[in-house]
Amino acid sequence: MNDTLYKIADVSALAKAEASGVLEASADDVRDGFIHLSTAGQVQGTLDKHFAGEENLMLLAFNAGGIGEDLRWEKSRGGQAFPHLYGELPLSALEWSEPLPISADGRHVIPEAVLAKMGGPR
Repeated sequence: MNDTLYKIADVSALAKAEASGVLEASADDVRDGFIHLSTAGQVQGTLDKHFAGEENLMLLAFNAGGIGEDLRWEKSRGGQAFPHLYGELPLSALEWSEPLPISADGRHVIPEAVLAKMGGPR
């Protein structure tokens, strides 16, 4: 199991979570019935496929051991196993958060310093 899992969220969602202690499910999460998470190696693909052109995004890094027993690994995009959380995502498990800059072509750029936190280039 990966020690750190990632969630892409809007800045306003993080602000709400800081007040409530729980990161609310996004509209996509609600639609699918679980909270979408990614491994370090899946983040860029998730950004490219689901968040192209969206501004004010944050990359949130969560300690997998602190998010509860409702975590499931399920096959998704390209047959890869993705982490899906069938419960609340407690902010107490948040290790760090970083803004995700967006380039002129609408693609998100993960800064080198953030890649280093994630364990290297992706």
